[in-house]
Amino acid sequence: MTIKPLSLGALAAVACLLCQTTAFAAAGTVAQNDNLNATLWHQTSVEFQANALGAYALGKMRLDEALKDKNWTALPDQTGNYQDLPPAVVLDIDDTVLNTSAYEAWNIAAGTQFSGKTWTDYVKAKKDVPIPGALEFTQYAASKGVKVFYVTNRISEEKPATIEEMKAMGFPFDEKTDTFLAKKDQPDWTSAKGTRFAYIAKNYRVTLLFGDNFGDFTDKFNGSMAERQKEFDADAAHWGHDWIAIANPMYGSFESAPFNSNYKLSADEQRADKIKALTPWSGQ
Repeated sequence: MTIKPLSLGALAAVACLLCQTTAFAAAGTVAQNDNLNATLWHQTSVEFQANALGAYALGKMRLDEALKDKNWTALPDQTGNYQDLPPAVVLDIDDTVLNTSAYEAWNIAAGTQFSGKTWTDYVKAKKDVPIPGALEFTQYAASKGVKVFYVTNRISEEKPATIEEMKAMGFPFDEKTDTFLAKKDQPDWTSAKGTRFAYIAKNYRVTLLFGDNFGDFTDKFNGSMAERQKEFDADAAHWGHDWIAIANPMYGSFESAPFNSNYKLSADEQRADKIKALTPWSGQ
């Protein structure tokens, strides 16, 4: 049997089909990750930059107010003669003063998820950048004679690299006072930050708290969505006044609330509970 060569038109059609098939196959291999849009927004959007700059601009104004009012404290439990104590501000680190979206982006691109080992490797690599407005705010606070404390759930092993990185960026530190309070630096310094707030409150009037997670402001951050909402409402007077939140949709205690922090559930079961927590349009 004689095989006739394909015409130019047929060759073009085959080439087009191959291109479409290759493109479809490539598209089909893109891993699905629930954190993609959140990390994209955090890392690339001007809206995120505007949000953070606005929060820290508000912080400067609130700090000026707090310095004029010695009865002002951001800690509901701060009692005694705190009015006579020197002022301080307290800031979380991850995604409050340092942008860690590069780690989230790496997990997405590599098809992996958070682990303590890779997170520590990331911290030691010192690849963070400042959250917009954070450096300027902390420098402003220091210039006013306000002690700047960083209360973080980074662990002691990650402390030296973080301090070195932040000092290189220009964040203020006190050479005489340890202002970087890491998780487990002391036995009762757990992931809940209340004991560290109390430690600072012994010697300072805490004027402002900054964070990207409910737990950066109160130890009552866990629980169901309804319980978290109740606690949020109870603290209504603090928000935007002496508690200032930086938007972070990539991770946080909000994520686990829909499935009651039951990490024994599979990823699909967790996702199903998140979908159930949504309030959708009823449709046409």
